[in-house]
Amino acid sequence: MLKVESVYRWEGSLKVPQEGKFIKLKEDKSIEVPNFPIIPFIEGDGIGAEIMPAMIHIVNTAVEKAYGGSRNIFWVELLAGDKAEEKTGKRMPEETIEFLKEAVVGIKGPLGTPVGKGGKSLNAILRQSMDFYSAIRPVYWLGQPAPIPNPERVNVAVFRENSDDVYMSIEYMPKEERTQKVRKFFIEEMGVSEYALPEDCGITVKPMSEFKTKRHVRKALRWALQNNKKVVAVVGKGNIMKATEGAFMNWAFEVAKEPEFEGKVITEGEPKDGQVLMVKVITDQMLMQLVLKPEAYHVIITQNLNGDYISDLASALVGGPGFVPSGNIGDGYALFESTHGTAYDIAGKGIANPLSLTLSGAMMLEYLGWKEASELIYSAVKRTIAERLGTPDIANGFRKQGLEAKELTTLEFAKAIADRI
Repeated sequence: MLKVESVYRWEGSLKVPQEGKFIKLKEDKSIEVPNFPIIPFIEGDGIGAEIMPAMIHIVNTAVEKAYGGSRNIFWVELLAGDKAEEKTGKRMPEETIEFLKEAVVGIKGPLGTPVGKGGKSLNAILRQSMDFYSAIRPVYWLGQPAPIPNPERVNVAVFRENSDDVYMSIEYMPKEERTQKVRKFFIEEMGVSEYALPEDCGITVKPMSEFKTKRHVRKALRWALQNNKKVVAVVGKGNIMKATEGAFMNWAFEVAKEPEFEGKVITEGEPKDGQVLMVKVITDQMLMQLVLKPEAYHVIITQNLNGDYISDLASALVGGPGFVPSGNIGDGYALFESTHGTAYDIAGKGIANPLSLTLSGAMMLEYLGWKEASELIYSAVKRTIAERLGTPDIANGFRKQGLEAKELTTLEFAKAIADRI
């Protein structure tokens, strides 16, 4: 099914194709993409072994169709997760991080964190290794069964800050000695009441910095302007958490006043061509508005934790995370990924929906500047779903609507999409 010559599997060591070239990170943090780039991929755990080949087949087909052999991707497998532990004894080998840095752009399947074994999340390790400070999830409808009326109203990109907030894991567990030290400091030195910090409490620190916030907001505003989006919402519970989420929202509006965005980002009135309107929205209001009026916002800029909630809700509106792509992007470095988890319960059955990773592959092509190929994928996915072809989750969704649908395996679905490119 796959072009063997363009996919270099890990076989005791990394296989680096001599014909391929690495993407270069330029001084201004933009990327220089050769016609035959080396793109590393991490298969992932659970259903990763099924959806990764599906994505590669579809992307290869689109690139061949768009460029007729003048461009081609050389895929190099890196190890992480279960496969890495089995082959090397480590869940995240050092060479994986090193190669990702050299390659600049990569893609990965879902990675699990074994329960009860301890250890840091592999996803967190990857995101922090190259400072992927913005997680971007464009949520849109491609014709699949969805739980809301007129799901075509959903077309929003969630920009989730990736390097701050409670995900920094500064935590003090209840009743531990060090927790009592932190509690004592707050009560005796900072004037916090004992009512707020009872002896049996746990404490989580929620850091949020101006530097991290502003670089994230700049990336989101640039994306909004480049993609002709009109309404950008800065979301947070700033009315309650004034020192963190409130500061985040204020810093975001300071970015809007920077010379780069002068005349392009407005805070009131109707945006004209080449402009975006930037508004503040409280988190709970945004969650409600996404359900009632999802078409109201085109880009959502938010913190790490709220971004988790909001992107999951937005994904649910179009059928779930299995239909939504995701990219982790920093200063030039980018790692695209499936939005869903490992789904160990269906792994090996050949029924996993490959669309999240496939659309992340299309998103990666856009990042490379290969928009002709990405558009072919979007169009082919729409046509395939319009014919009511899909993995069991898609077919069952249509049947619940009283419509006939043909059930396909993961690879059959991938082939159906590729055949329509």
